[in-house]
Amino acid sequence: MDDDEQEVTVEPASVSVEAGSHSMRFLYVPSTKGDGTAVFATNLKVGPGEAEMFCRRYSRRWQIENEYKNIKHDFLAKTSSRNYRVRLFYFVFAVLLYNIWRLTDFLLKAGVDREMDYAPILTAGECVELIASALIPPD
Repeated sequence: MDDDEQEVTVEPASVSVEAGSHSMRFLYVPSTKGDGTAVFATNLKVGPGEAEMFCRRYSRRWQIENEYKNIKHDFLAKTSSRNYRVRLFYFVFAVLLYNIWRLTDFLLKAGVDREMDYAPILTAGECVELIASALIPPD
C-alpha cells in the first residue's frame, strides 16, 4: 500500500477447510482510531471503492454486539427457568434498564456540556445500584 500510495487495498485470498476451500478478501482501510490500517476479512465481493463503507457498516454492527454484551453482563438477571415467558421478561427488562442507563448518561453529558463521546460518565454498575436503591425500600 505504501509503495502504491493507496489508502485502501483489497487483497483476494483462499481459505482451505476439510470440506474444501472458498475465496475471501482482506480489506485494508485507514483506521478510525488514529494512525494505521484496520484489516477486515470477508467472503463477500467487495471492491476497493466499497471497502471503506463496508468496514464502517461492520464497525457499527460490532458496536451493537458490544452493547448486547453490556446488556447480558450488567443488566440481565440470571435464571435457570426454561419458561420462555420468564426469559423474555428478564431480557426485555434488561434492555429497558440498559436504555435507562444510556439515556441517563446522555442527559448527564448534555447537562455538564461534555462532549458526546461513547465513553460513559455513569457506569452500568452505578446505574444498577441507583435503580435498585429506588426500587427496594431501605429496612
